[in-house]
Amino acid sequence: MNNNHQIETLLNNKNLDPTLRTIAAKVSNQERISFDEGVFLYENADLPYLGTLADYIRNKRHGDLTYFNRNFHIEPTNICVYDCKFCSYSRMIKQREEGWEMDVDGMMDIVKKYDGEPVTEVHITGGVVPKQNLDFYADFFRRSKAHRPDLHIKALTPVEYYYIFKKAKLSHYDGMKYMQEAGLDSMPGGGAEIFHPEVREKIAHDKCTAEQWLDIHEQAHKLGMRSNATMLYGHIEEFWHRVDHMERLRQLQDKTGGFQAFIPLKFRNKDNQMSDIPEVSVVEDLRNYAIARIYMDNFDHIKAYWAMISRNTAQLSLNFGVDDIDGTLDDTTKIYSMAGAEEQTPAMSTQQLVKLIKDVGRKPIERDTLYNVINDYTDFEFEEEVKPKFYSLPVINS
Repeated sequence: MNNNHQIETLLNNKNLDPTLRTIAAKVSNQERISFDEGVFLYENADLPYLGTLADYIRNKRHGDLTYFNRNFHIEPTNICVYDCKFCSYSRMIKQREEGWEMDVDGMMDIVKKYDGEPVTEVHITGGVVPKQNLDFYADFFRRSKAHRPDLHIKALTPVEYYYIFKKAKLSHYDGMKYMQEAGLDSMPGGGAEIFHPEVREKIAHDKCTAEQWLDIHEQAHKLGMRSNATMLYGHIEEFWHRVDHMERLRQLQDKTGGFQAFIPLKFRNKDNQMSDIPEVSVVEDLRNYAIARIYMDNFDHIKAYWAMISRNTAQLSLNFGVDDIDGTLDDTTKIYSMAGAEEQTPAMSTQQLVKLIKDVGRKPIERDTLYNVINDYTDFEFEEEVKPKFYSLPVINS
């Protein structure tokens, strides 16, 4: 596939809308598109056009490389003080009997279960409850590092940290510094949802604001930590809300350079307070990935979760700007399945994941959390697996 030829075809297409030709020229020249141009893409660009531009950018940055990692996931609780309308996972305090709350010993038992396994990261996220406070998580981070110093701790979102730091009467900077000193290595990207207040108020009115979310990431970046960012799309938001969301992230990335990956998350409507809202199509999923790749010019990676969007759509997404499909999975996470994802009991071995990537002509690269290459599986031949090894993947809050 000659991406240069394809983009030249777009630029020379006299029948193409002038604004779309201008955007294609900007992409070809590695120039930034504007807010209005981002909205224009959502409102006017078809899938083949967007795929051409997004794949051009993807191949300029990463060639055929497609990243995944091996990690495991701990969900300390699904009880939560917040009432997000889109959430199928958490249970309010008054529904405590339907949920779980782990202690530090229980979390350490999960860490120890993976002793001797070639995992590089523990990913921690869940609900927000008062007793899982600053000392609770600091204690876990310290014990985890003492047990397995090389295990990267990617833990908690600004939704958790805002609540924890407020209770502890710590500034965002001091709170993040305390957690970093306890062993925190990086942050996932969850809790972002949609930043604009007219949407955020309706779907997640009681959790941290966009400004608080962004500030906690900024403080983490100041301390040298890396993080991810998400966007929950396909519900009550309009296209310009998505662009507003990406614009705020793009501006912070200009300032700090601390974000690694942008992760569009599809709204799933099973068993939540927004079940009346139909889900968007696979075509819209792919358009959204592509526009994210075009707009987020200062983000290295665009990530998709195969467990959320299905294996086939994940394969397709690799032609629409996505270069990371995250990882293998052992069915320890319930955030996807409880929201109605296609994969109700998701599990894929490394061998299966490598095949999924190779089957669409891409090169499978196992990475660590910071995108250092661990294994290049491009020319690797697997022996017949007797018993596949499964590892869990960061969930909706990654």
